[in-house]
Amino acid sequence: MEALVFERKPARYVAAAVASRVVPSAGGSVGPLRLRDIDPPELPGPEWQAIRPRLTGICGSDLATVEGRSSRYFESLVSFPFVPGHEVVGINDDGRRLALEPVLGPAARDEPLPFPGAAPGDGDDYGYLLGGVIENGIQIGFCSSTGGGWGESLIAHQSQLHAVPDHFSDEAAVMLEPAAGGVHAALKAQIEPGASVAVLGAGTMGLCSLAAVRSLTSAGTTIVTAKHPHQRDLATALGADIVVEPREARRAVRRFCGCRMLGDYLSGGVDITIDAVGNPASVADAIAITRPRGRVVLLGMPEPARIDLTGLWHRETELVGAYTYGTETLSEGRTAKSFEMAFDLVAAANLETLVSARYPLSQYREAIAHAAEAGPRGAIKVVFEQNG
Repeated sequence: MEALVFERKPARYVAAAVASRVVPSAGGSVGPLRLRDIDPPELPGPEWQAIRPRLTGICGSDLATVEGRSSRYFESLVSFPFVPGHEVVGINDDGRRLALEPVLGPAARDEPLPFPGAAPGDGDDYGYLLGGVIENGIQIGFCSSTGGGWGESLIAHQSQLHAVPDHFSDEAAVMLEPAAGGVHAALKAQIEPGASVAVLGAGTMGLCSLAAVRSLTSAGTTIVTAKHPHQRDLATALGADIVVEPREARRAVRRFCGCRMLGDYLSGGVDITIDAVGNPASVADAIAITRPRGRVVLLGMPEPARIDLTGLWHRETELVGAYTYGTETLSEGRTAKSFEMAFDLVAAANLETLVSARYPLSQYREAIAHAAEAGPRGAIKVVFEQNG
């Protein structure tokens, strides 16, 4: 089968990192990602299924990997060579459409669940990531045993598969994975009724988290940063009250709150900030615009960087990570899985409209370049299309 394969080639990885700093879209052309003809992954047991992807997204973590910007934290949590791609809607051997919850949880590794009915992303001990009948890997798309969505076939454990309703388009189904991440971030934020919320970034994850904030909480005023006109229009349509360019974030929050400046920080700020960008500048902005004893949710995958956390310490700001999705605690002690909640969110917010462009695997360089330049080119979600 044809697949885009990411190999452990340090020299190419360094070349991609250098190239992407000069031209953001250049890393995919010079890095260790190549279109290959490889054998399909083998099923390790009866609870696994072969899936043929129909649409697979290109997300920020994928771009960080192929452009040489990802953290070395993940080196022991992946196995090479791997086929990227974890935002997937595909079909199994019975012809059923299925959406992929890509986290390789305890069930996929023959480990006990942390509690009955746990989602793949639940648990407080990540030791299972290195166990079981498959090679190391945090998710499908970063594991040499499973393949990934950037290939013609992958394998997934039954705990990772969700039936797609007939009324869902493939575009809606491929948005389930990022929408679930938005659900998780919005609920991790613990937004009280009437609380003010800032969302930094209006790419896929920023817009999904904004949609989740508006759908699942009783937040008050919501402020969103967006670089490009189409992002500003989409943020407004999804319920943002105030939309500004990133460089205006501190001024906009100061104007809204009526607070003062303390050097580069605001004396007050919003109650909650969701950082859907994850670069050093956005983390610094998030801390600066969040009121003392407020909460910052880090949704965007962070880049390796040196960040001055004195303000976080002095302001007693809570910094919370929001990685993928899991089992959420709702009102009155009820629980629900964020991936399952994503079905309603995608439908209610019409998130399928965020899919902006499709490419065959053979045009992967063009696809990655488009995704890396999505904002300036008027796009949000760029996907690969196969097995149509």
